[in-house]
Amino acid sequence: MCAPPTRRSSPTDSPPCSPPRSPRPPTAETFRLPPLTRHPGDPAKERIVTEDLHWLSAVEAVRRLRDGDLKLADYVEALLDRTERLARLNTYITHEPDLVRRSLTDRPGPLYGLPFALKDIVDTADLPTTAATPALRAWRPRRDAPIARALRDAGGTLMGKQALGELSFGMTGNNPAYGIVRNPYGDDHIPGGSSGGTAAGVGAGLVPAAIGADTGGSCRIPAALCGCVGFRPTHGRYDGRGVIPISATRDTLGPLARSVADVRLIDRICAPGTADSEPRTVELAGLRLGVPRGFFYDDLDPDVAAATENALSVLAARGAVLVEQDLPDLERLNELVDLPVVLYEVGRELSAYLYQHAAPLTLRELVDQVAIPRVKETLESVLDKDWVSGAEYREALIVHRPALRAAYARYFAEHDVSALVVPTTPLPARPHRPIGEDRTVELNGRPVDTFLTYIRNTNASSSAGLPCLSIPSGTSRDGLPIGLEIVGPDSSDGRLLAIGEAIEAVLPPLPRPRL
Repeated sequence: MCAPPTRRSSPTDSPPCSPPRSPRPPTAETFRLPPLTRHPGDPAKERIVTEDLHWLSAVEAVRRLRDGDLKLADYVEALLDRTERLARLNTYITHEPDLVRRSLTDRPGPLYGLPFALKDIVDTADLPTTAATPALRAWRPRRDAPIARALRDAGGTLMGKQALGELSFGMTGNNPAYGIVRNPYGDDHIPGGSSGGTAAGVGAGLVPAAIGADTGGSCRIPAALCGCVGFRPTHGRYDGRGVIPISATRDTLGPLARSVADVRLIDRICAPGTADSEPRTVELAGLRLGVPRGFFYDDLDPDVAAATENALSVLAARGAVLVEQDLPDLERLNELVDLPVVLYEVGRELSAYLYQHAAPLTLRELVDQVAIPRVKETLESVLDKDWVSGAEYREALIVHRPALRAAYARYFAEHDVSALVVPTTPLPARPHRPIGEDRTVELNGRPVDTFLTYIRNTNASSSAGLPCLSIPSGTSRDGLPIGLEIVGPDSSDGRLLAIGEAIEAVLPPLPRPRL
């Protein structure tokens, strides 16, 4: 029997199973786009946009599609051509260009045909939903997940289903069944996980926006490593039905895009009825931001430390008030919630999904075919023994998770801060290594656990169900992206996105990958 997971090894990121929402959907008439800087009479700037359609922001693409300045067929062909040229990145599991072309129709509405992609755990009736595991290679659900249907109903064009760590486990993009996902900023580097294909596709200019999923950092970590923006909404903000799960308590879907404005565009589709009551802009001058240096800022890669300190200096120079206060006892509180919840829920959630969606196999049959040894070890251990008792699970949910959430709430209230800012990950992307050898990476001259190290700064806020946003803050000396994470109070999603947009505006833009 394989060794069971311990308190120092934990499953990775996943998808969502959140309660459905049914508020008023956005319409073409009420949907507002942010201002666009135009360059009338400047053919050079217009020509650059025409030649590099794959780098259009989602917001600008929607505006041009709406105004008739861009034909959807031309835009889609540019993305299809780029995807074919950069096939070595292996960002898609399912990508059918002819199906995409056949789907193109006149699409009024908030997205006006905007191309998007989905992490391959989100159900679609016309494409398989594989979760990057062999047993589900041909699995076709009966209907679209609500979030996929919402984006299509808003006029979006689905480009395909994106690669991930098997069953939303893993950090490296290594998968013997579906191939290696490569980082657009360095083919020989990992993309992060588990939404690695999603982040790599957005970062490489293959699609302007996509839906990933986040259990412990899976929207934010690969976004930081691949040079894009990743958003984890407050737990329950998005409808999580029709998504292959790990933990109903922790899972959530989340958008990845190349700017915060693009994320806000997608968020308005995924969380309809919220935008009108949420702030659109935030001023940096006088904005109080928490900087909890203990734990989050410990043992950073020197390049991450330098980029983060530079970002903090820029914010201070623009008038933001940096409040250097720690979040006491955070690591202990999170440990009481993290593994007890995930290890109790994962087998039950996966089994329930297979049954509810009439998948033609059992959980045991699925696990028997898992391709990645560490993922198989974890799932087999959960099947063979209850590593977390019902009593321990209930205590985690009823006692320890509320205590963790209360610790965050006290921090925001007592220090009067609107958000806290930390490095998204302690280190940039590291080189790919073969499966088995990729369980550790080097940090400051010593080997450390790959998964636990990359999720260190994203995990506790996930356990607490808080809204979090990763934006690019700079690059390493060898040109790899570095991310800055912004964490807000519970249900402060709109204000958090406005804060993120204000911070993004004063940080230097990230260079595009050399592809």
